[in-house]
Parts: sequence; C-alpha cells; structure tokens
Amino acid sequence: MMKGNSKKADGWIRVLIADDHVTVLEGLAAMIGRQPDMEVVAEACDGDEAVARWLELRPDVALVDLRMPGRDGMEVIEEVRRHDGTAKVIVLTTYDNDQDVMRVVKAGARGYLLKDARREELLECIRKVHAGETCIPQGLIEKLAAGISGETLTGRELNVLELLAEGLSNKEIAARLSISETTVKTHLRGIFGKLNVLSRTEAVTVAGRRGFVRI
Repeated sequence: MMKGNSKKADGWIRVLIADDHVTVLEGLAAMIGRQPDMEVVAEACDGDEAVARWLELRPDVALVDLRMPGRDGMEVIEEVRRHDGTAKVIVLTTYDNDQDVMRVVKAGARGYLLKDARREELLECIRKVHAGETCIPQGLIEKLAAGISGETLTGRELNVLELLAEGLSNKEIAARLSISETTVKTHLRGIFGKLNVLSRTEAVTVAGRRGFVRI
C-alpha cells in the first residue's frame, strides 16, 4: 500500500505500519493519522514490502506485526537495523510468550505491544520510542525476566520437546534421535524440572506458551 508525499513538519513523527490484516492496518492508520503530531507515511501488507518502504522513506518509527507473509517481523527488524542501527521499531502482535519478547528485544526492537493494548498506550509507546526510550509493558518485562532467570533448555532437550509435541512416545523419540529410551527419560526429567511441570501434556503446553515449540 502506498502513501503520498510526506507533509512532515518539524516535530512530526513519521510512522510506517506493517500488518497483513487489512482491517487492522486501516484501523491503525486512521487512528495514528488523526494525531496532531503524527503522520502515517507508508503502509505495508507483508514483511518484504515493509522493508522496501522503510528503505525508501526512512520513517521515524516503524510499527510492525510479528507474524507476516514473506519476512516476518523479526526479519524486518534485523534487515532495517542492518542498514541503520538506530532504526526505531515497535512490534505489535497478539503473541506474548517470553521467547518472542526476548528474540525481538535482542534483535533491536524498541517497543513490544499486544494488539489489545489501549489506544492511549499505543500512541504513548510511539512517542516514547520516537524520543529514544524503550516501551515494553510491565507484564511483558516480568515474563522476560522470568524467562531469563529460568534454566535454559539444551539443544537435545529442545529436540526431545519438539518430538514430544508431535505426540511421539519415548520409544519413537529414541528411534528418531538414535538414543536410548533411558536417555530420553533423562532428558524428560530435565525438561520437566526446567519448565516446572509434572506431565508430558503440561510440558508441551508450557513450551508452546513460551515459544519453544509450535502447538
């Protein structure tokens, strides 16, 4: 989606919005466009278009969905910051698992908001990020802290967890990974302890919520 020439004056915040849901995109553009200190200079329906429009217009702030066709929000952040390490990107998403929060923060996102955030919260976030601040709600900061403070799963534990999420038995997991069933059980004990769960089902549920596996 294209926008016309910028009418930017000193003090205006030039915003790019990227979201693959047209109704969300149009709603955000209308809301932001009504603000006396903001202007929507570009709209994009996928990650590739978001990067192209960002490179063309170099907006002050980019508001980017995390899940999009082509490049996802994470890849958009990485690409625009490869061209400009000071790029200011806010992730707006329906996902709040701690792994997503950690990934985008490490990639350089300056803000992370859920799509059910209040209008005032979103607008305040854009202004804060434009001013050089970070904007992550307290609830997500607590999730991020919990994720960092928790024990990290090993690569093999993640392998076992992914197969567990597929519904495989211990015997099937052992065969798939070319390890013994005893070793599988050892990994499961480690997974249960690190995720603070007591069952296979609970392990998969918690792992899915934290972004370790897709369920």
